[in-house]
Amino acid sequence: MTSAAMIPDVRSQRPKRADARRNYDKLIAAAREAFTEEGGSASLEEIARRAGVGIGTLYRNFPTRQDLLEAVYVEEVEAVCRTTEDLMGDPPWEALVAWLHRFLDYIATKQALSQELFNHLGRDADVFRGCRTAIYAAGEQLFVRAQASGDVRNDVSIDDVVMLVAGISKMPATVEGQIPRILDIALEGLRRQAQVVGETGH
Repeated sequence: MTSAAMIPDVRSQRPKRADARRNYDKLIAAAREAFTEEGGSASLEEIARRAGVGIGTLYRNFPTRQDLLEAVYVEEVEAVCRTTEDLMGDPPWEALVAWLHRFLDYIATKQALSQELFNHLGRDADVFRGCRTAIYAAGEQLFVRAQASGDVRNDVSIDDVVMLVAGISKMPATVEGQIPRILDIALEGLRRQAQVVGETGH
């Protein structure tokens, strides 16, 4: 099963007509931006304004706030999974690092949405289980590939790395760009040569 197949299906609500699909996509993009900036309680009227559509268009696509929150959440997970496919042609280490930075970006949006969705659905809802499984599966493909190439040490797992990135994402930044830079510093500890240097003392 591919990672995308594990994600709960919200495609049925996506419009088929090109003009309607453009409005849908604009609403998703505007909602992602608003929720990231203002949290899950961002105004639906403000989201419609950002998307350049009327509030009626928003409600035709997303009858409830929960529908919009869930659609944005799932779209973000799908985007992270697509990133894995796009990176499979890159060198293993570079591909893994690029994916983990994309995962870091995803966490920022997830944090803005998840609490609001937890309130509606509960933490054990199918949408969360499916999305977690899909994220791990997407990252593991690149992680295993980097281990097989000898770029990543063998005494760590994808679980370790996901926890590492999640922890770094929660750190308070004092300057712009600090969190991605800290992630790069931490990821150097995953590299096989870093392990060898530590063992030999050279």
